[in-house]
Parts: sequence; structure tokens; C-alpha cells
Amino acid sequence: MSKPVARNVRKSAPPAARGAEPRRPRKPWRARMAAWRDQHFYSLFSSLGRLAARPWATALTVLVLGFAIALPLLFFLVFDNARALSGGLREAREVTVFLKPSLDMTAASALAGELRARPDVADVLLRTPEQGLAEFRQLSGFGDALDVLQGNPLPSVLVVTPRAQGNVENPPVVGDLASDARVDLVQYDAAWRRKLSDILRFGERIVAVIAGLLALATLLVIGNTVRMDVQARSEEISVMQLIGASDGFVRRPFLYAGLWYGLLGGAFALLIVGVIEIALAAPLGNLIESYGNRFVPHGVDVAAALAVIVGSALLGWFGAFIATARHLSAGLPSE
Repeated sequence: MSKPVARNVRKSAPPAARGAEPRRPRKPWRARMAAWRDQHFYSLFSSLGRLAARPWATALTVLVLGFAIALPLLFFLVFDNARALSGGLREAREVTVFLKPSLDMTAASALAGELRARPDVADVLLRTPEQGLAEFRQLSGFGDALDVLQGNPLPSVLVVTPRAQGNVENPPVVGDLASDARVDLVQYDAAWRRKLSDILRFGERIVAVIAGLLALATLLVIGNTVRMDVQARSEEISVMQLIGASDGFVRRPFLYAGLWYGLLGGAFALLIVGVIEIALAAPLGNLIESYGNRFVPHGVDVAAALAVIVGSALLGWFGAFIATARHLSAGLPSE
């Protein structure tokens, strides 16, 4: 039965033997930095060469990583555009008050003055029937149809902005206006705005959970790929450790292999998202234009693209570190 080989010959030497060795002169720090730089550059490009030597296996791994990274990025883009589209609606606190059609401008101005004097009202905007008709004519596209009307059917409108009062469900001014005889209709949409905020917060949590799960899947894919590479080169690693190679020296090329996997996977994910953006740009633009909305959806900007590349590279590095650390902690194989 074979005995296990010592993990590192230099580390296993007795203290007396180490003390008997002549002390070598310490190299200047510039030479040490140059050697460190050369080792890292060699590991960086040699690991890329090993990936290029097996193109089909590397391509399959990069494809899997690309789709795993692209999915949370797509969910984030959809959520971020929805949040931008609804941002103004969620922040609005106005109360729209439609006055009786028979109420003239003098009475409407008097009611506006009463509301401005209230301590729980921040601002009151009076819109005349003429202003409302001009705005409706501009936005609706029914200008020719409005010309046949004998008069202006729109009433005066007050846009009341209550002062912020914490988590008050309905400000007192809403109830007072609803019971006022001069008011025909009170529209206060804070309730559905709060529901919209809750929906968006729930969507944000879903995106975070999906991103976490797929990041874990990316980590496992890269870790398993590097683990198989480590096992395939176990004899080479054993020889390197027997002649005194440190764990960092042995681990370095596998870490850079994981880094390359992450970089290539992130780049392929950005390519997938870019193709999807191009495919959906025209129909989405037509849909938004049909509703008369000026909202302009956005895609992946430079900062987000850099974050994807850096994040995927770090995931690859960390996955490779876990795979190599497990092998190195197990020691060398038996003779």
C-alpha cells in the first residue's frame, strides 16, 4: 500500500535542516514586483490559451453562463423601465376637484381662496373651462369634432396639493371637498398609487431573488468546470507541489480561467440583451406612440454593462477559488 506524499518538501523539512541552509540574499522589491507581474501575465494568457485549445467545451460553458446572466439583466431592465414610467404617478399627491358646471369663475376663485387659507393645503391651482378645453383639444386629437359644439361642456377644475402628513390614508381636505355643495366630483388616487408602489417593491424583490439564484447557478457552473480541469491536471499539480510550488502558484492559472469564463459569459449576456433590445425596439415604440406617451424606454447603459462584466468576472474568480481550495485542502494524491 502506497504512502501519501508530503504536501510540500520545503515546508516539511525539519527546523534544523532549514537553519543549516545558507541564507540567500533578498532580491530588490523592483525585481520581486517584476517577477510577480510576469507570473500573473503568464497565468492570464496561458489560461486563455487552454480555453482556446478546447473551443467546443468552452463555447458550451460560455453559452450557459451567458443565458444565466442575461435573464436577471432582462428582468432588471423591465423593472427599471416600469419604475421610471410610474415614478411621476407614485410621487403625485394632487387632489383633482371638478366643480359644478353652473359655478362661475367668481365662485370658483372664492373656493380656491378658501382652500389656500387652510393649513393642511400646500397649493391650489385653478383651471378654467377654456384651459381645460384647449388642453383636451391638444391631447385628444378630436379638434375638428370639438368645433361643432355650441359651448364649452367642461367645468372649472381645482388641483389641490395637500401638505405631507405622514401615512395619512386620506387628508381631511378630501372629505371636506366631497361634502361641499359646490363640488361635483373629487378624484384622489393616492390609494392606487400606494398599491403601485407596493407592486414595484414586490417586483424589485423578485428581481433580486432571481438574480441571486442565477448568480449562484453561475458560480456553480464555473466552479464545476474548473474542478474538472483541476482533476484532469492533478498529476501536474502534484509534481509542482513536490518541487516546492506554493498553493498560490498552483491556484493562479485556475483563478484566471474562472475569470475568463466570467468575462466571456458576461460579454455574451450583453450580446443577448442587445439583440433582444433591437428586436423589440420598433414594436415597443409603436405601442408607446399609440397611447400618446412620451416615455422613452432605456436599455443597458455603459455603467450597467461594466457592472455586468465586473460582476460576472468576480463570480468566475470566486467559483474557481472555491474549486481549487477544495482540491488543495485535500492534499496530494497517493503515489
